[in-house]
This record gives sequence, structure tokens and C-alpha cells, in this order.
Amino acid sequence: MSYRQNQRTSAERRVKVAAPKGMILEKGFFMAQKERVLVVRRDIFGDSPMFHGLMLDTRPYLDNLFARGALSFMLRSLAEKDSAHKQLIPYVVISCNGKFLTYIRGKRAGEKRLVGNRSIGIGGHINPIDDMPLLGDAFETYQTAVVREIAEEVTITTKHTDKIVALINDDTNEVGRVHLGMVHRWDLELPNVERREQMITQLEFMTIPELKAVKNTMETWSQLCVDGLEKM
Repeated sequence: MSYRQNQRTSAERRVKVAAPKGMILEKGFFMAQKERVLVVRRDIFGDSPMFHGLMLDTRPYLDNLFARGALSFMLRSLAEKDSAHKQLIPYVVISCNGKFLTYIRGKRAGEKRLVGNRSIGIGGHINPIDDMPLLGDAFETYQTAVVREIAEEVTITTKHTDKIVALINDDTNEVGRVHLGMVHRWDLELPNVERREQMITQLEFMTIPELKAVKNTMETWSQLCVDGLEKM
């Protein structure tokens, strides 16, 4: 099944999360030095510099991104310093009745450099688990991981549609240089969302004008998304 076939409204399913964590756990602490994350080789996009900011025309990139051999897992401690690879981050923008979910990243956020910033993206690093080999249909594997990742952070008890609407690249800062955002838009039937992770605080739905009014408090990726919400 190709990624195009997966751009479907059959993602209208109830997501009620009790999914297993992907990270390695030992004695109650995440072993960051052992954590492996999903990465994509930068060179699959060609020799020319990558786009900057929000890319709404995703089709040319997705074919390369999910080609056999493009994705792999790498120790996060190495990936944070390796500009030849991009850590692939699902960044799910959740909407309902013309409003968009937003929250503040609390002190328990996995990415400490983003603590205290407002965000409209739910998601994070994809870690390997037993049922996630990077063989066969890489996109199907990725989609399964996205659902699992979102399920770890929030509980959604309503039907939704899922569509990849943009890519985010920002090589101008330390965080963005080694990450590539895959922006999904989930449209919910009802605003039934509750947080699971302690790093998610002040969860609420806001209109686009309300989001633009607080844009300067947002992390860079969310600022880019807010500017493109009408086009997504």
C-alpha cells in the first residue's frame, strides 16, 4: 500500500490510547544514550539546499522519503550531531470546528530547548519497537508509528481524518538543523482530546486569529504552521 493510498479518510477511527512506549526504560529513567530514533538521509533530496520553512507541495519529497533504504534508526545522541541525517518528526495539527488544538510545553518535555513554548503540533521522535521493521512498505510502518506516538501523548475519543499537508525544514537553528517535520492534519468530529503526557499543559482549542495573536510565544515550527493554516 503506497503513501497515496494511505492519504485517506479511512483514518476515521477511534484513537483511544494505551499504546506501548517506544523508548528504552531502565530503573524508571529513560536511557537517552541508548535511545534510537528514525532518521532520513539528507542526500535523498538531492545535492541542492533543502527548502526552508513550510513546504505545502509534499508529493516530490514523499516519493524519495519513503523509498527503500532512505529511512533507518540511529542513536539519538549521534543523530543530534549528524547534519547528514534528519530526524523524522510527525507533527500533528489537530482541528475541530474551525479551531486548532494548542498547548504549552511543560518542564517534562523531551526536547528541553522547547520548554515553555506554545505549540500546535503533537508528536515526537519515532523509536523502534518489535513490530516495526523498516522493510516492505515504509510508509505503512511510519503511519502506524504516528498513531502510536500520538496515542502516547493524548487521548482522542472521536473519529478523525488524517492527511499529510506539509513538510517543515529550518536549518537556521540548532534544533531544526537535524530535524524534519512531517505535518499531519487531523480533523476531529468532536473536540474530545485529553492529555496523557505531563509535558503537555494548558491544552485548549483556539481560532486562527487567536493563534496569530500569540504567535510570538510559539516554537518555530508552530509559527510556520500558523502562517499556513488556511492553505493546509
